[in-house]
Amino acid sequence: MVEKVITLDNVSLIDFLGVENNNIKEVAAAFPMSKIISRGNEIRIKGTTPEITRITDILDSLIEHYQKYGKLTHENVRSFLKNNEREPVALPQTDENVLVYGTKGVIVRAKTANQQRLVDVSEKYDLVFAVGPAGTGKTYTAVAIAVRALKNKEVRKIIITRPAVEAGENLGFLPGDLKEKIDPYLRPIYDALDDMIPAEKLKLYIESRTIEIAPLAYMRGRTLNHAFILLDEAQNTTPMQMKMFLTRMGPSSKAIITGDRSQIDLPKNQRSGLIEAVELLKDIKGIGFVELDGSDVVRHRLVKEIISAYERAEK
Repeated sequence: MVEKVITLDNVSLIDFLGVENNNIKEVAAAFPMSKIISRGNEIRIKGTTPEITRITDILDSLIEHYQKYGKLTHENVRSFLKNNEREPVALPQTDENVLVYGTKGVIVRAKTANQQRLVDVSEKYDLVFAVGPAGTGKTYTAVAIAVRALKNKEVRKIIITRPAVEAGENLGFLPGDLKEKIDPYLRPIYDALDDMIPAEKLKLYIESRTIEIAPLAYMRGRTLNHAFILLDEAQNTTPMQMKMFLTRMGPSSKAIITGDRSQIDLPKNQRSGLIEAVELLKDIKGIGFVELDGSDVVRHRLVKEIISAYERAEK
């Protein structure tokens, strides 16, 4: 049997667990083959990996519901348990497709077929382009692949970079030093890492430069050895910036380049380095290409419909 511990942070235990832990007892009753024990702000689960995964998914949903509404009723728990029974599973939930056991009980894995394809292609090739619309999980999945490689000691460091393109804003007018101006552009990267690495360990990694998050301009002149390199928002690179990035790879390095053709913030007369690179490099052996689409969207259900509407308008 496998054991997993979920820590409840920023949660009123009596409101979440229920009187005499009745909410958790309801979850435990739905999984008689597993053992679920609540002690203090920890929930310990013992059972098979597939059942632990299902229980974790349910508890994550319950925590999200509590944080949104400030309460969790017995009826809410029963409703989530019934919905979980009816929901189809997009991919088999096995140990093999777990990328990272993250913080607060989060299990990070590919949630769609194309996300899993990104994982598979990244294992086969040292350089991968992952292109798709917003919400398809390309950045999150790429970060998870990099974190897994670091944890497995396949690389010595992770380098994550983005072009600091001003999407309707002027960096010069924003308050603070350069780091404070750039950090908002890198916030999605920090959010993903927060899910996957405990806060203190992440802080140590960043301070020791084991994990480096920086604007693309900082990559110029460097050779990145024994590293997992992620270039995010690559649609906002110029052709020269893309060429500069692609020639940074050193021995034993891997790279994933993610981007969205529909969200280019460059001046209208400026060609996207991502679009040019995909065209130029498509026939080179040893480079992988993954296309994600609206079916891979894992955000609010309306995001899929919004993407489809824009795609129809563009056609």
